[in-house]
Amino acid sequence: MMSERLLLDHGSGGKASQRLVAEMFMRHLDNEILGRLDDAAFLNVSGPIAMSTDSFTVDPIFFPGGDIGCLAVHGTVNDVSMLGARPLYLTCGFILEEGLDLSDLERVVASMGQSAREAGVL
Repeated sequence: MMSERLLLDHGSGGKASQRLVAEMFMRHLDNEILGRLDDAAFLNVSGPIAMSTDSFTVDPIFFPGGDIGCLAVHGTVNDVSMLGARPLYLTCGFILEEGLDLSDLERVVASMGQSAREAGVL
């Protein structure tokens, strides 16, 4: 990775952002849809669709039994499941503080990828 901490430049949409997505996010969260690197996705669905979006903040981001990454995935999957629907996909957004240790971010993203695969939404 290009630096040890998250910089404002990583959120600029430029080369640093592209490297962060390619070197970290795509390593752990890649699939046919995400691999296109589009800003939106077309999903072929028929019938009703259940959708949930959650936001999570916890301090510390790593805690006994988990971390914010697995919490974000499982919390959102649970919301859809509790409606009696079958989770197929997951949307997520990241609001990251400048100075965040990139190794911590990678742990969170890896945890999200593992949790999403286990839940069948990646």
